[in-house]
Amino acid sequence: AAVNKDDVCNMQYTSGTTGFPKGVMLTHYNVVNNGKYIGDHMELSTADRMMIQVPMFHCFGMVLTMTSSMTHGATMYPLPYFSPKPALACVHNEHITAFNGVPTMFIAMFNHPDYRKTDFSYMRTGIMAGAGCPPELMRRAAQPDEMNMRGIVSVYGQTESSPGSTMSAWTDPLDLRTNTVGYDFPHVECKIIDPETGEIVPDGVNGEFCSRGYNTMKGYYKMPEATRATVDAEGWLHSGDLACRDADGTYRITGRLKDMIIRGGENIYPKEIEEFIYTHTAVRDVQVIGVPDKKYGEEIMACIILKEPGSVTVDEMTNYIKASMARHKVPKYIEFVDSFPMNAAGKILKYKMRQDAAQRLGLVGDGSDTAGNGK
Repeated sequence: AAVNKDDVCNMQYTSGTTGFPKGVMLTHYNVVNNGKYIGDHMELSTADRMMIQVPMFHCFGMVLTMTSSMTHGATMYPLPYFSPKPALACVHNEHITAFNGVPTMFIAMFNHPDYRKTDFSYMRTGIMAGAGCPPELMRRAAQPDEMNMRGIVSVYGQTESSPGSTMSAWTDPLDLRTNTVGYDFPHVECKIIDPETGEIVPDGVNGEFCSRGYNTMKGYYKMPEATRATVDAEGWLHSGDLACRDADGTYRITGRLKDMIIRGGENIYPKEIEEFIYTHTAVRDVQVIGVPDKKYGEEIMACIILKEPGSVTVDEMTNYIKASMARHKVPKYIEFVDSFPMNAAGKILKYKMRQDAAQRLGLVGDGSDTAGNGK
């Protein structure tokens, strides 16, 4: 009885993909309402069996998965940590109807030897989020002869918005669910602004995604200045993510302000290049980053994990990209790698990739700002 709905119930540390982690103070009001809405749009019920393979110390596990299940009476099957083999075994043995994951988890499951032996016939819905989700990957998971996740959805948000701001419903058309991150949550306002002027940009134009509503955090723990820098005087939470709004009210995430590559004055969005490279049949996963360059300020680098190491050469990949993409979007550097640096929640650390690449290529200390910081 002494608990107030606006009391802090959880201090969630941001993933630190772009810098130092901050303690995000989330309230009962933030978390319960957000989880309830997510469960509504997945139409979770007592008939559902939710496998929880995303860590519950992260908003993806705590709100999108655990709280959404709790508010709708779904049965929960938590795994102590993610590994494709026990995850596939759980789906097979427990008749799982829903699970959530970041793209790297889905890729690991698709590529595990046990994948084709797994019974996905009970599967219905799930969320792919936590990083840029290639539409092809979501569509593959939705196919009846693959993961059978016919009601797959994407949720967009951040820890500071506890975490969801936009989402589609599992009954929406597949194209909407795979090509966009859906539309505003009820009782949450969203807008896309010009990062320089703060003015709202027209539909179809890239800008910074901002949100305001019941889901906005109470603030960063003992960091009032950082809080003011993220939540403005009018209560708008500035995400640092680039997005555009379509005429139908759906949103597309185009990258991060800090991920945006500025090459010779041209704004280049890594997500667009990643999604194209991902269409190559030999590619398992790809990340595109900006690295310092004396002539252009920044150059594009593609780090690619191949399904079969050695199956494609750098020249072949370059030609594949050149054939379909504008010249200024073709990566100057292509590297085939075995893995990407990740944090404990499975998020890829692009800032670490930029630092490592700049050192490997001998590009440190050339007078440029850190690659990809948008300066």
